[in-house]
Amino acid sequence: MPAYQYLQLEEKEAVLVVTIRREEKLNAMNNVMMAELTDCFTRIREHSGVRAVVLTGSGKAFMAGADINGYNEFDMGQFFAFQDKGREMYRAIENCTKPVIAAVNGYALGGGFELALACDIIIASDKAKFGLPEVKLGLVPGGGGVQKIARLAGPFVAKELTMTGRFLTAAEGKALLFVGQVAEPERLLETAFALARDIAGQAPLAVQALKKLVDAGRDASLETAQAYDRAYLANLFHSEDAKEGIAAFAEKRPPHFQGK
Repeated sequence: MPAYQYLQLEEKEAVLVVTIRREEKLNAMNNVMMAELTDCFTRIREHSGVRAVVLTGSGKAFMAGADINGYNEFDMGQFFAFQDKGREMYRAIENCTKPVIAAVNGYALGGGFELALACDIIIASDKAKFGLPEVKLGLVPGGGGVQKIARLAGPFVAKELTMTGRFLTAAEGKALLFVGQVAEPERLLETAFALARDIAGQAPLAVQALKKLVDAGRDASLETAQAYDRAYLANLFHSEDAKEGIAAFAEKRPPHFQGK
């Protein structure tokens, strides 16, 4: 993996920890950071040594949205080019074959909240704050946040949150089912890493299939989603990992999965 200006990478026990580092701007997005995150998660797809990813921020924020100061310099074409780069970044995370855990350490606002929602699992510090406050700028979220919150929490909650721009606590996020676990700030990375290491120890092909099944099945009919399940199950049954998992169960030993 290359060196990045705004990202710090640390690989350990098949888990890659990606830390966003632009503390003086509360890790706000600019063109360079978005390009780096897109490149990083595109490369992770082909990184055989990585089986799970933790994405977090440094300082007081996970990511405090876009760098709004830059908006003053944009014409319409530049603004939409910036939005397109954001959507490309979110898609790189959503399409990453490895599960991505967001360890939200502080503010996750606007595009930063949408960044967390692009991940597969969210673990939050009890000091974390989530919000889509674009209405306060006379705008609406452009990275998928409106539709994702509407599907997760329902249309009434989505309208209240986006029309007021109010912030949610980690506990409220857990109650609304987009936060999986809430941790004390000093234990956030430890908690996220332990979960990532647990997932990294499972059969890689099955984990990849589960990510695709949940994402694809979410917007399909129940019958169609269940058909996806059966198709993936049939395909996995012939894999070396499935043979190893079944053999290990019968022999009462830990499995050794190769991702084949």
